[in-house]
Amino acid sequence: MMSEGTSRGTVALYATLTLVAGLMLLPFAWVFFGAFKSQAEILAAPGAWLPRSFTDFSNFVELFARRQFGTYLGNSLVVSGLTVVSNVFFSSLAGYALAKIPFRGSRFVFGCIIAAMMIPYIALFVPSFFIIVQMGLLNTLTGIFLPIAVMPIGVFIMRQFALSVPNELLEAARLDGAGEFRIFFSIFLPLVGPAIATVAIITFLNSWNYFLWPLIVAQNQDTFTLPVGLAVASQGAKSTEYGLLLSGAIIVLLPVLILFVFLQRYFVRGIAATGLK
Repeated sequence: MMSEGTSRGTVALYATLTLVAGLMLLPFAWVFFGAFKSQAEILAAPGAWLPRSFTDFSNFVELFARRQFGTYLGNSLVVSGLTVVSNVFFSSLAGYALAKIPFRGSRFVFGCIIAAMMIPYIALFVPSFFIIVQMGLLNTLTGIFLPIAVMPIGVFIMRQFALSVPNELLEAARLDGAGEFRIFFSIFLPLVGPAIATVAIITFLNSWNYFLWPLIVAQNQDTFTLPVGLAVASQGAKSTEYGLLLSGAIIVLLPVLILFVFLQRYFVRGIAATGLK
């Protein structure tokens, strides 16, 4: 039976965690409420929380009807979808090869991947831009997606998780005559679901929130992604239109929340299994 001291300690712990969680959610609540306010209402009472009406969707209508937000949303979905599929597939292949197929130089290759994780992505902007220009992919969604088609963090996660897959299963399949690709698709991938979810969430977040690279590569509004488009759409003639900015932020945030809610269980298991901090 739980002692009285332990019970009080547990109550105090949960009360503290609830308070901290509430404080962390306050900015998100302010953004949500601000999405239903007009520019005049926000400027008149910038510290006010509740809007006059929760049925005023004029900011959302303005974004999609006159500010091309539908185009930006579609571009972001395409870029993020391609990024997730590409990273999951190629990271899984690389992780499987590094963990389960012995070959000379595997330690060196893995060391290079670890080193690549330490390089700030901003340091690769200039060479990446020249490559994209030489390939004729400037101002295209392919040019935005290609530099993040395979991320070192994805390969690292898949390799670490692949180490936990029993070698006996793979050896038994080889003895039965199965090829490496059949083993990869039929045995390996079904066993690494948490790692796949982890890679999917991380790569989706990176590509969905990508700002600087799309800002450089995209030359007109038809190829803007959501972060770039939001910055452009919220700029008025003389000042920032905060209502549009906050409503756009809600739209940007929703897909991330939905993805995390559905994959949260696998994401936590994948992080715990790979030892990623």
